[in-house]
Amino acid sequence: MSFEFLLCLVSLLGLAAIGTPIAYAIMIASLIYLAAAGQSIGVSGKILMDGMYQGFILLAVPLFIVAANIMNAGTVSDRLLQFCIAMVGRFRGGLGHVNVLASLVFSGMSGSAVADAAGIGKLIIEMMVKSGHYTRGYAAAITAASATIGPIIPPSIPMVLYALVSNTSIGFLFLAGIVPGLLMGAVLMLMNALISHKRGFAKDAPVPLRDLPRVTLNAGPALLMPAILLYGIYGGVTTPTEAAAVAAFYALMLAAVFYRSLSLRSFYDILVTSARSSAAVGLVIGGALILNYVVASENIPGVVASALVGLDIHPLVFLLCINLLLLLLGCFLDATTIILVIIPLFIPSCRELGIDLVHFGVVAVINCMIGLITPPYGILLFVINAVTRIPLAEIINEIWLFLGVLVAALLALILFPDITLMLPRAFGYDG
Repeated sequence: MSFEFLLCLVSLLGLAAIGTPIAYAIMIASLIYLAAAGQSIGVSGKILMDGMYQGFILLAVPLFIVAANIMNAGTVSDRLLQFCIAMVGRFRGGLGHVNVLASLVFSGMSGSAVADAAGIGKLIIEMMVKSGHYTRGYAAAITAASATIGPIIPPSIPMVLYALVSNTSIGFLFLAGIVPGLLMGAVLMLMNALISHKRGFAKDAPVPLRDLPRVTLNAGPALLMPAILLYGIYGGVTTPTEAAAVAAFYALMLAAVFYRSLSLRSFYDILVTSARSSAAVGLVIGGALILNYVVASENIPGVVASALVGLDIHPLVFLLCINLLLLLLGCFLDATTIILVIIPLFIPSCRELGIDLVHFGVVAVINCMIGLITPPYGILLFVINAVTRIPLAEIINEIWLFLGVLVAALLALILFPDITLMLPRAFGYDG
């Protein structure tokens, strides 16, 4: 490790420690490296522009953000919520099941855990608290845990970012996320059922079965969105980026024309909010592109890969160690930073050890999503605290059991790759 790279790391950690936004910390540390190494700082501009202009796939990120915000702004999310209540609200702990099912359904539209938690999650928390059957902390905790499913079932913004750094097929990554996402939903529902019976949560008033067809039909057009998205990608009609544009347009037509729940003023606010969110992600991506150039200049991935191959480490042991590291990093770093800066270091090692990159990508993204609810820096905990004013201490006290079952599901996915790869292989993936 050169002195220049050590200076870069110290600068990055020091800036992050004093509260500098991670995007700025990465950029400043990278510029310090370039200056110390005697390279022109103008190189960073070229790296940034080349990475952005060549990354056509990155256009999917703001488009998915727009689609999610439109779904949240209109009555679309309300209709989906009523559908979920009709399906599982009749069981003990019903609104907890509704919470998880709503995340499973909404994940097929947003691709963002934060959008899920701040949008439809906020509505369910209010319903759970008003029912009088659930504590504030429990309602917030299960909402945070279920929101982690959002970026696993397609579409998925984190998987788009992973595809960018690993050169892996987005289509197969999206397919590989479906079964793990359903598994995460199942273990969360199981834990909710166990807690509901142990604590004696009362049953909520069920929706009459005769109303189920009407509620389903009411939510039908919104439920079609994931199917349209997946057909476009796997039917060869659209690229993933074009599918993101179709998703945004479909969400707009649904909210503005079909449901007539979107005004021009609301649409303007959505565009402004989406632009801000996209800019925040773009800054991190830009900083990561420059830092990745620094890492490549130091040949860090090659050194790591050579060291691991020299140790003759078993691929499963490697996966377990890396995931343990990612879980620890998730306590302090956001998912975007881990995916763009940390994970690329291990991709060459995965290739050397024969680890499937689609399997590794899905497991790594799930790991990063679990990090979103891991204290002390679980961003979903802060998001829910901000939109509901429920104290963080109450949320954290209730999050541990849900965190435990999600880690157990992650371990199952690591040990049994076929769970992740069954759908991609059914569609022709030969990895």
